[in-house]
Amino acid sequence: MAKTLALTLSLCFLLAFSGCFAQLEQHQTNLWRNLKRMQQHRVRAKTDCSFQRLNAQEPAYRFEAEAGVTEMWDDNSQEFQCAGVQAIRRTIEPQGLVLPYYTNTPKLIYVIQGRGVLGTVFPGCAETYETELRNPQELRGSDRRRGGEQSSVDRHQKVRRFSPGDVLAVPAGVTIWAYNDGKEPIVTISLADNGNDINQLDLNHRNFFLAGNPSSSRLSSGQGRRQEQHFQSRRQQQHGFRGQSGEHNNILNGFDEEILSEIYNLDTETIRNNIQGQNDDRGSIVFAPSLELMLPEYDEEEQYQRPGQRMQRRERSQSGRPNGLEETFCTMKLRQNIGHSIRADVYSPRGGRISTANSQTLPILSYLQLSAEKGVLYDNAIMAPYWVVNAHAMIYVTRGRARIQVVGNRGECVFDDEVREGQILVVPQNFVVIKKATNEGFEWVSFKTNDNAMNSQLAGRLSTLKSMPIEVLMNSYQMSREDASSLKYGRQEATLLSPSTTYSSRGRGQHVSTEVTPTEVTPTEVKPTEVVVPSEV
Repeated sequence: MAKTLALTLSLCFLLAFSGCFAQLEQHQTNLWRNLKRMQQHRVRAKTDCSFQRLNAQEPAYRFEAEAGVTEMWDDNSQEFQCAGVQAIRRTIEPQGLVLPYYTNTPKLIYVIQGRGVLGTVFPGCAETYETELRNPQELRGSDRRRGGEQSSVDRHQKVRRFSPGDVLAVPAGVTIWAYNDGKEPIVTISLADNGNDINQLDLNHRNFFLAGNPSSSRLSSGQGRRQEQHFQSRRQQQHGFRGQSGEHNNILNGFDEEILSEIYNLDTETIRNNIQGQNDDRGSIVFAPSLELMLPEYDEEEQYQRPGQRMQRRERSQSGRPNGLEETFCTMKLRQNIGHSIRADVYSPRGGRISTANSQTLPILSYLQLSAEKGVLYDNAIMAPYWVVNAHAMIYVTRGRARIQVVGNRGECVFDDEVREGQILVVPQNFVVIKKATNEGFEWVSFKTNDNAMNSQLAGRLSTLKSMPIEVLMNSYQMSREDASSLKYGRQEATLLSPSTTYSSRGRGQHVSTEVTPTEVTPTEVKPTEVVVPSEV
């Protein structure tokens, strides 16, 4: 009897424990979903987004530094104000160092050209990289004079290599620096999401530099005196800025040099000339020919490496909700390549390819609430008309030309023009877009203000029209069943439409699809002789 009672109690306890565990798991799941739902709320610009005309824009301001150039688009234009974003293009010469800085907004950087290294400093995280010093005896003598620790090893936080086609995610408030240790200039385009809810200041992008004197950067002579005065006036109104360019002095310049001398145990002359950079005229990108970094090798996926460097374990992308083990704040993955053809998510041997980086493939984007898309259209190919359901999009042309049409909610075409390399077109949420490449092809990168941006199409196998009953199409468009059937089934390609197909009035429904989806044929399965792909940037 006693054994039976004990067994019964044990069984009841086990069932109760299992029920509690299931409830806890359900509670965690609901908490994660609620957090995601809260993150979907974005503080967007308060200006009117009803446009009569969109414009493909080029950089408005160009600032030259010692070892590179920073170009900025006019974030005061109606398109950038509506989307709440800022665009920046940066060129870093070989041996050029972008001085350490952090921003008030999250940012996505796309590498157009060149290879280099990106350093990050996450607040409160450990120094997980070690470098042996070249002259440890000299440092030890300096340490003894100042009472510091004696060490032949320099410890710092993780340094990441990047290459063309990489998307780099940078959270707000995280200090970054970049160095070009290659042989060719690095060119990047970046989007700063001023309207992100993590930015609690205003809708202006701010750089907080930790070193140098970025204000010594010069507006190039081609910009003109009137444009320079306009820029100075607007920056003074927005930021109280009184420098000579688009950058402020470094933040340590504003503190009393005597206090800094006491804090850092350095003499006041060193504080004034070196730390505060009062006499530094190099700008925000400086030459650093003596900078040497000991880094791990490239991983196997990138298929190139440098001799004499250590092996680095491969970073694996994580998806789904974080569990605190595979990925932590200090070691989270910040880089994903979307430029290489083998990484295509959508592919057509005659149309082109599209690759995406979102929170499913790069989990940090769930925190930044941003995503990116790299697209390639082959000669005269068309991307099916679509709208972005839940985000604004900033399209930057990396190569070639295309005719783009954009239509707003009033049914009026707000943009119909040819765009070329180096231009940006901002497309507001839900505006419908058509892209048609010229005979030289078209390549672009698009930044979107949602970590899982969704497209809805108006043509092709995945279109909204194809998902409607044919009777609805007949009555909506006042057309015959034959025409409605052609409208619904005429294009069996998915997203990227081949330019070679033609239709006749009697040939409806006879179209043979040239679209090859990733589930049918992957890019690696197509022989190079079968597909001519524009060369990579």
